[in-house]
Amino acid sequence: MSVGESSSLHVTSHVPLAPLTTLRVGGPAARMVDLCSEDDVRASVADADAHRQPLLVLGGGSNLVVADEGFAGLVGRMAIRGIEARRTGDRVLVDVGAGEDWDALVARAVEEGWRGVASLSGIPGRVGATPIQNVGAYGEEVADTVAGVRVFDRASNAFVDMAPAECGFGYRASMFKRSERWIVTSVRFAFESGDDAPVRYAELARALSVKEGGRVPAKQVRETVIALRRGKGMVLDPADPDSVSAGSFFVNPVVDLATAAQVEVLAGAAPPSFAAGEGRVKLAAAWLVERAGFVKGWGEGRAGVSRKHALALVNRGGATSAELLAVARAIRDGVRARFGVTLEPEPVFVGCSLER
Repeated sequence: MSVGESSSLHVTSHVPLAPLTTLRVGGPAARMVDLCSEDDVRASVADADAHRQPLLVLGGGSNLVVADEGFAGLVGRMAIRGIEARRTGDRVLVDVGAGEDWDALVARAVEEGWRGVASLSGIPGRVGATPIQNVGAYGEEVADTVAGVRVFDRASNAFVDMAPAECGFGYRASMFKRSERWIVTSVRFAFESGDDAPVRYAELARALSVKEGGRVPAKQVRETVIALRRGKGMVLDPADPDSVSAGSFFVNPVVDLATAAQVEVLAGAAPPSFAAGEGRVKLAAAWLVERAGFVKGWGEGRAGVSRKHALALVNRGGATSAELLAVARAIRDGVRARFGVTLEPEPVFVGCSLER
């Protein structure tokens, strides 16, 4: 009898993965199980190891590109729930299960006066994925409020509580990203108390009619951010075909000053840029994409560029992973040929790659 059969796991076979991702592409999982507790996480690791199969932990599927062939292993759907909050002085510590919906947590934070995540409203996915990607938008990122991450360490076969300094947070990155060693089971956040929020992003400041660096009610920030994201097709909406995407497909590249100057010469205009420290700047990837010829709506097939945002690649209906990746390669190669800058993808690839 296998480990999976002797445990409490309820494993199902040949489960379609495309409906479980926001891009709606990809083949089936050989086997799938719901992870409702830390015991399930431990058991799923043992099961995958016993079957000599890879293990994929699936959250909301909002940052995933699955190969058309599917996944020949065990998929664990993260479903650990629970939110526990306690006040310590002027801060609120909140422990959240990895399977909780991220935007629902943000909505509660705004309602409860937990300051620090209002600008991260409208982002799809589960809480457990946010430290992995170090999710960020409109001047805030998850690392700003993370006080700890609880993970299962497959190398030591034990659960570990990791401090922020141990997580390797960077721009849209962490030590957990693209690694099979750690499985996030819960996240602890440390929020300041307050009903307002700082405005740290120029686009958001303009939409709110305030100066960058000012403060406005958090509820107003949340409503404005959601409206901005909806205008870019970045809010999941069955009525909006441009929301059938993985959000921004490429991250903003961080380059040295010489490369930024070269881009300006080649483009005939200065690219939008942000200081990134130590003589480096972050360039706006969407600007590079459009000026390389990949305008909103580009592509005549079933996969192409969103009509609302140049960084979002969309499935227009019935697209395959291969078709989507072909679009991504064309954009990456086109930007590199035009400006000498290589864009890096943000989604996690399962069984596929941008490399041919």
